[in-house]
Amino acid sequence: METLYPYADVLHFAEQVFIKIGCSAEQAHIAAESLLSADLSGVDSHGVARLSGYVRLWEVKRVNPRPDMRIVHETPSTATFDGDAGLGLVVAPAAMAIAIEKARQAGTGWVAIRNSNHFGIAGHHAALALPHNMIGIALTNASALVSPALSKERMLGTNPIAMAIPAGEEPPFLADFATTTAANGKLEILQRKQEEAPFGWVQDKSGEPSTDPSVLKQGGMLLPLGGDREHGSHKGFMLGSMVDILSGVLSGANFGPWVPPFPAYVPMPDNMPGFGIGHFVGAMRIDAFRPAEAFKKDMDQWIRRFRQATPSDPNQLVVIPGDPERIMKAQRLKQGIPLLPEVVNDLKELGNKLGLSW
Repeated sequence: METLYPYADVLHFAEQVFIKIGCSAEQAHIAAESLLSADLSGVDSHGVARLSGYVRLWEVKRVNPRPDMRIVHETPSTATFDGDAGLGLVVAPAAMAIAIEKARQAGTGWVAIRNSNHFGIAGHHAALALPHNMIGIALTNASALVSPALSKERMLGTNPIAMAIPAGEEPPFLADFATTTAANGKLEILQRKQEEAPFGWVQDKSGEPSTDPSVLKQGGMLLPLGGDREHGSHKGFMLGSMVDILSGVLSGANFGPWVPPFPAYVPMPDNMPGFGIGHFVGAMRIDAFRPAEAFKKDMDQWIRRFRQATPSDPNQLVVIPGDPERIMKAQRLKQGIPLLPEVVNDLKELGNKLGLSW
């Protein structure tokens, strides 16, 4: 049974946790907002439920709470950014600020990021471009839990893609999706609820389809978007590969099976070729292509027409990317963040360990 907690209270607790591990007040606020954006959007697998995971990474010295983030290479429209092992929740917004400034000057800005950590949900970082009349893009690679199409070896992460596009009178278009059939966090939620995973989400270590949400602990793996070849898993594999190359290979971060795992207790891969986890963010100034107001007027028309698409089920409306998250955000800001008892207990234990009251 879930319990509702006010957003402001959960945000404050997360901020205090980040301060306790050594973050500045400013970066603790940025990190907490990044993290809680997942809960507000309804992506409970990537929100405050992961807070203790970040602390465990700090405990084993894989997270630097006071990073010396810096540009290590740049052109007028591009940069490579070293996160100095900082929280990805902080590193990604800093890199997006660079991309936005470069787009302001050059029309577009692109930043490849190395030496970072897990950055929460990609959509939060892509959306940072929206107030600047820009289109935002955010990608990240992740630890290898996913088999390529036709394989039974873990080689890729869930490797999400996010794009945020401003509109005029309508809310923005915001797509944020893993390049797998489901993110690992979805399996964690199913485990807490003691429910089975749908067919096509995972396979066991022998490559056979499975519905066990804990199959990853027995050597199983997630499947690329599509699930199997007949349903387009090769396309999911290609999407995940593109994210990995832009985030890892291009930036000088780790890639493929060498990306560091999020759980602190999982051993680091041998012979890692790069630095930390990699991200890739971009910003495109709309008026570098056409007048922004004209574009946003057409986006309004696009959004309205797609919402009016004839539904296959008359009881279910057609939504565009960003609609469900926007509705969920308004609801949760008003009613609170729903947390499962297991998550609440974990946060209470974390608070006790750090001398904080949940």
